[in-house]
Amino acid sequence: MDDQNKKPRTISNMQKRALILAVRAGELMMKNGAEVYRVEDTITRICRACHIPYVEVFATTTGVFVTIGSGGEGGDVYTYIKSLDGRTTDLKKISDLNKFSREFTDTDLSVESGIKRLSEIDNAKPYPLPIRLLGAGLVASFFCGIFSGHIIDSLCSFIIGVAGYSLASFLDRYDINYFIRGFTCCGLTTFLALLADSSGACSNYGAIVIGTIMIFVPGVAITNSIRDFLSGDMLAGVARMAEALIIAVSLATGAGIIIAAWNMIGGVAL
Repeated sequence: MDDQNKKPRTISNMQKRALILAVRAGELMMKNGAEVYRVEDTITRICRACHIPYVEVFATTTGVFVTIGSGGEGGDVYTYIKSLDGRTTDLKKISDLNKFSREFTDTDLSVESGIKRLSEIDNAKPYPLPIRLLGAGLVASFFCGIFSGHIIDSLCSFIIGVAGYSLASFLDRYDINYFIRGFTCCGLTTFLALLADSSGACSNYGAIVIGTIMIFVPGVAITNSIRDFLSGDMLAGVARMAEALIIAVSLATGAGIIIAAWNMIGGVAL
């Protein structure tokens, strides 16, 4: 009897599939802008729902490391490492993934059905481009108004914001680095703002430039870095904050270079 009790327990194939499901869910959450603690909690909950005795999760902005064990002395240990490439911000997908996590842990949803559901969430199309362009234009115009822009300035900011976001959407198709994308888009919007000011179409190009830049400011990354700090994930917090600061520098550099070049050529008046 004692020998039977000491017999090592093994990890079943179903539990291994559950691990793949959990890591996939965490991967999608991280790639779409979720906080590290939320990713780790989701992976842990999915594994616990599949009756895995031992779960240890370590997530960063560039990778997810998960170890599961069958429990007991001499039990099986199984580790899954997933590298993460490319990140964006899609709060709708994060909401869908949170809903899936609650559904999986509270119902009898199978692992295979869960994997299929994750595939559907990942392949879900974003909001139509016209709606995103409208949102970008409204963001630019509202922030222009906040920074002392007049109605005509807000209108110009709306149009320029739409143009800048259109360029960003075009660059996204070719997987352009988001530092270069932000630099290029802010350079374009700044040039258009200066052109509008030179032609007399607006009276405060500074407010227009600020309004259009706000479209690309990494606000979610900054917020998530602070939340990671508060939850004790110092490594993830530092990584996200550094990333957000570098993006902010690229935005400011793109606008600054265009303004400096415009002043060097004397600000051609139309």
